[in-house]
Amino acid sequence: MSTVNNTLVIKGAKPYGEDPVDIEVTDGVITAIGPDLTGDETVDATGLVALPGFVDLHTHLREPGREDTETIETGSRAAAIGGYTAVFAMANTDPVADNSVVVEHVWRRGREVGLVDVHPVGAVTVGLKGQQLAELGTMARSAARVRLFSDDGLCVADPLVMRRALEYTKALDAVIAQHAEEPRLTVGAQAHEGDLAARLGLAGWPSVAEEAIVARDCLLARHVGARLHVCHVSTEGTAEVLRWAKARGTRVSAEVTPHHLLLDDERLSTYDPVNKVNPPLRTAADAKALRQALADGTLDCVATDHAPHAAQDKDCEWSAARPGMLGLQTALSIVVETMVVPGLLDWRGVARVMSERPAEIAGLPDQGRPIEVGEPATLALVDPDARWTVRGADLASIAANTPYEGMELPGAVVATLLRGRITARDGKATA
Repeated sequence: MSTVNNTLVIKGAKPYGEDPVDIEVTDGVITAIGPDLTGDETVDATGLVALPGFVDLHTHLREPGREDTETIETGSRAAAIGGYTAVFAMANTDPVADNSVVVEHVWRRGREVGLVDVHPVGAVTVGLKGQQLAELGTMARSAARVRLFSDDGLCVADPLVMRRALEYTKALDAVIAQHAEEPRLTVGAQAHEGDLAARLGLAGWPSVAEEAIVARDCLLARHVGARLHVCHVSTEGTAEVLRWAKARGTRVSAEVTPHHLLLDDERLSTYDPVNKVNPPLRTAADAKALRQALADGTLDCVATDHAPHAAQDKDCEWSAARPGMLGLQTALSIVVETMVVPGLLDWRGVARVMSERPAEIAGLPDQGRPIEVGEPATLALVDPDARWTVRGADLASIAANTPYEGMELPGAVVATLLRGRITARDGKATA
């Protein structure tokens, strides 16, 4: 493992897939880019694409409360192996991250592990109950300096509570990340509302339940002048609402998950709960529209919604299964498969949606930076020609609930560097 006080030279890397160069790193900073550089340590990156380290705005690390499914350490390992250098840990833990004590615990554990920058997400409401605002200001002023708040897993459904949250976070220069789901339209929902759900006898989760909340919140955000982020967009209609809102100058950003880019509700025909997720897998037409929306910038970034679950919470009947999928180690490959291979994004586009835009949305000054002299050496080195087969048991997470089991996917992260320190290499975390 490299140390930050040595000079490390990455040999033959291709920044953003362009011409190969050597990249010199000293004290965690890129100090030279050019041919024939030498250093105390070298990394052979011949044929590898160099990208800024990935930033995930939506990760479930399950600590505190469900350490049987994931911990900050195991989730950090999965993240580093997947090319991530910063992750945002969602607030739906036990106890809920709705106060400074819990968010500071998550932040400190992330620093102790040291593989990625772990930023806790604070809850919008006390206990995720949607009624009383949580201690937003206290969390923002804590050592964790929380700037992203979300009740993810549950929607802030009351429009007055949502308005007050937007007003409060505007004053904090923070962001509300909304799980858009009108709960009165999704009572008992088990799958995307459509022909397939009807044939399978599964209660439907209609697209409009997402779209109505996104439209409402875009109107509220514009009225207040606050920043809104929409979690895990899943429908073509939501993309249309976001285009309309952005054209009006609304301060809204949005993410899409890898699984909503690749998978669709046809997978539900086997009743395998590994495919159960919230929001649900939608139609193939929705997935196609989401890919186009990501390519044209309507959707700002990719976020994994990495959601590990214990075997007993997935290996059961569909209605009892917990929704969620692993995502950290497969995200890059899914983006390559859905966006790079068909020509919707080039490697600079991958950097935009997996690193630059999420870092901007979250206000991270040292992530998503250009690969240039004077910038942090926070990088992912990617083999664009690699192909690998997903095996849940081989992933770094404690859980193994991947919907991609047995799939052969393109592209692989070979090494990850966090401020000049190698945190993962050849599929293993190094710290």
